[in-house]
Amino acid sequence: MVEWLGSFGKSKSNGVTRQLYSNEWRCAQQALEKRMKKIGLDVYFDDVGNLFGRLTGSQEDSTTILTGSHIDTVIDGGKYDGAYGVIAGMIAMQYLFEYYGVPKKNIEVVSLCEEEGSRFPMTYWGSGNITGVRTMEDVRNLVDLQDTSFIKAMHESGFGQGEYRQPKRDDIDCFVELHIEQGEVLEREEKSIGIVSHIVGQRRYEITVIGESNHAGTTPMAWRKDALYVASGLIQLLIQKARETNSDLVATVGQINLEPNIANVIPGKATFTIDIRHSEDDVIDRFSMGIFKEFQSITDSHNTELRIKNWMNEKPVKMCEKLIEISESILNKDQTPYKKMASGAGHDSQVFGSFCPTSLLFVPSHKGISHSPHEFTSTEDLEKGIRLLIKVLYELAY
Repeated sequence: MVEWLGSFGKSKSNGVTRQLYSNEWRCAQQALEKRMKKIGLDVYFDDVGNLFGRLTGSQEDSTTILTGSHIDTVIDGGKYDGAYGVIAGMIAMQYLFEYYGVPKKNIEVVSLCEEEGSRFPMTYWGSGNITGVRTMEDVRNLVDLQDTSFIKAMHESGFGQGEYRQPKRDDIDCFVELHIEQGEVLEREEKSIGIVSHIVGQRRYEITVIGESNHAGTTPMAWRKDALYVASGLIQLLIQKARETNSDLVATVGQINLEPNIANVIPGKATFTIDIRHSEDDVIDRFSMGIFKEFQSITDSHNTELRIKNWMNEKPVKMCEKLIEISESILNKDQTPYKKMASGAGHDSQVFGSFCPTSLLFVPSHKGISHSPHEFTSTEDLEKGIRLLIKVLYELAY
């Protein structure tokens, strides 16, 4: 099923490009719709393109146990990211119905329309609409790199025009997401399952150092206001302090831009990004405040100007302790090696985690590679994840 779903948007390098509201995305959702119907689920879309397969519970007015993940990918991404959670939910529900019949509570598997933000500057569009933190107003003026508007792309895919039910939900009892780790902790520590306790908070900044452009040959070293030289010192300090601060804190500089970016001109402006992550918001606060105080001191000493722009501030999200206990009990009984861990990557579970009780479960990723055609998880590990999901859903719904 992984290979089958990966065929929708398959790239020349054997990766997958399946962006929101593209033809490849639409074909994948339609194929999943047929597959869900084939295994006996009641299937429907909502008005933003989330796809649901439902086992209706025997209890009147019962709430819904929701499982699944996202269908979209980054450009030339892997076959497992998101897709595995959708496939796992379908297999688990088929198994439960065949062996145990109708559940007491409703169970639904969701193929969320979008999580990655790889086509439009918008993430968690699928889960955000279900939980009510995203609305049509958020995408009204968004366009992709080809200048296609978000609204136009959505309409061309048949959504966003009121033909399907509204996405906001108020009947969800809990959300369980099974996902590949996208890191190498589980593989290195020889654990079969990761139980996520927290999804880390993310703070992103744009740092600009403004100096003075001048001739590379005629300006003495002592008189220069070299923005790149100063920025490189800030970056080195950042990484050094992150290593010293906390073993779970990570800081990354992923992008640098120079002006005028000419070989024989001293850079007058250097801009770089900072991504800081940790499971505790106050740790991020203290680190950020401390490092920026030192940044200011350094730029002042070089007669340069410092500008700091905070453009993302995602809070850490704690997963549900009760759901964690259910998974731990199952794994201990089965003598399956597992690890409680924080997730360093963002997932739809962080959106659901502020809305309803949520559990995020990981299976190993080979060498930690993800967002790549080389993304891989063994069939054995995929199966172990699905076996756990089956038992968790049985506890919750039966």
